[in-house]
Amino acid sequence: MSWIDYAVLLATMLSIGVYGVWRSRSPRDFAEYLHGNRATGWGTIGLGVMATQASAVTFLSTPGQAYENGLAFVQNYFGLPLALIIVAAVFLPIYRRLKVHTAYEYLGHRFDRKTRLLGAALFLLQRGLASGITIYAPAIILSTVLGWSQDVTIVAIGVFVVAYTAIGGNEAVSVTQKWQMAVILGGLLVAFLVVLQRLPVGLGEALTIAGGFGKLQAVDFSFDPDRRYTLWTGLLGGLFLSLSYFGTDQSQVGRYLAGNSLRESRLGLMFNAVFKIPMQFFVLLLGALVFVFYQFQSPPVFFNTATWQAHAQGADGAHFQTIERDFARVAEQKRPQLEAWLAAERNGDAAGAADAKSAVLATHRETEQVRHEARRALAASDPTAPTNDADYVFIRFVLDHMPHGVIGLLMALILCAAVSSLSSELVALGSTTAVDFYRAAFRPGETDRHYVSASKWLTTLWGAIAIAFALFANLVENLIQAINILGSIFYGVVLGLFLVAFFLKRIGGTAAFWGAAAAQTLVFVLYATLSISYLWYN
Repeated sequence: MSWIDYAVLLATMLSIGVYGVWRSRSPRDFAEYLHGNRATGWGTIGLGVMATQASAVTFLSTPGQAYENGLAFVQNYFGLPLALIIVAAVFLPIYRRLKVHTAYEYLGHRFDRKTRLLGAALFLLQRGLASGITIYAPAIILSTVLGWSQDVTIVAIGVFVVAYTAIGGNEAVSVTQKWQMAVILGGLLVAFLVVLQRLPVGLGEALTIAGGFGKLQAVDFSFDPDRRYTLWTGLLGGLFLSLSYFGTDQSQVGRYLAGNSLRESRLGLMFNAVFKIPMQFFVLLLGALVFVFYQFQSPPVFFNTATWQAHAQGADGAHFQTIERDFARVAEQKRPQLEAWLAAERNGDAAGAADAKSAVLATHRETEQVRHEARRALAASDPTAPTNDADYVFIRFVLDHMPHGVIGLLMALILCAAVSSLSSELVALGSTTAVDFYRAAFRPGETDRHYVSASKWLTTLWGAIAIAFALFANLVENLIQAINILGSIFYGVVLGLFLVAFFLKRIGGTAAFWGAAAAQTLVFVLYATLSISYLWYN
């Protein structure tokens, strides 16, 4: 990164943070700290809901998902539009009618205190861990590829978010997320245009190549329960995952309860019902085009180049350098084969195109075998080294092939995504702890000023916990999958509590409490013993 990139990055982040603190200074009462000034329009709600879900993990990991497995991950969101319609029709009117501050406060109205505290505790456990991954995901990757200190990066991101979130509460989160989403969407568009400009072929031929490699298969009709992403896991498991996330997770409930009317809150949710899948598809398509780019220009044998170079210069360096040479030799064969394939397609030579395509795919299998050998060499040399490099695909492309200035903008995109998601999580953790535990169980009857102060301290405490978890975390699988796996372990049980509360009026608090406790125990056991797609746990 050049000084131009750092200037763009720092100017973007500091201006948004300062603006958020200025706009949300000195909330008048506890309700305003929790929900803002209640004058939020549907556009701000819609962007806030989208920004809360679209963490840095989305923009770091999703292109890598497409690079490795194509567009299939988009099926994860197929149940989302229906879930948002249900939330808008059922959940939202009840929350607004009872004027609750948190979703779990409703469980106390409907059942009893212990059931309310159980629902809140499951949220705090799941979201508290997830907030650590929200910090860790961009920090580990940025520190690796830019040479920054990992611990310093984690602490810097965490402290920056905690500062303006604790000071301004939900209002600070709402007013900053609009501008953060503007940076995110603008950065994605710029990245897409630069990828197209860097490709040696047009968009149509790029899609032909991506389709030939199987990267454009977005829908899988398989009924195999072990397949992670299919139409059925997305429609069913994804429906319940989205229903629980948007309907019962306070980080999202807090976004749309800030609306100045039921209509504005519903419109904000419908904004996401319409635009979330296209945005996710766009990010995946960007990853597929990066894959096509690297078919014409040899990619790194391992996208986490810092880790690879550290081992290539170590005791086993000769073996690593041999792998690099083998990879470069095989990868060089691919471009002329691609050009022959496209030439045959242009000339209408179906047989020639089929032969050239077969040759390209055979060469690609050879490169993948060498990449597999590279991962095995890393694992043999250092069992603690991360061998999954999918999270590094997009950031490596940005740093190696984007112009200066654009690199800074895309770094700001990644950090804005991390900050926007983390700020929602922290204010939700702080407000849930303050409302459902501190005020309800320990210090009822205090003044608004006292609860605002307590919420600020509790938000800061959760920020410190998230930073601590991130400092001691290890890279897990693909980061965006880790977030969804963690949610799927808890979300189904929490959603079950709310569905019983809404629709089974004869069920009381004690039955609901022990049913939820048994269900959560069962999910833990099943997750430890089965290999089915995590979406089914919802």
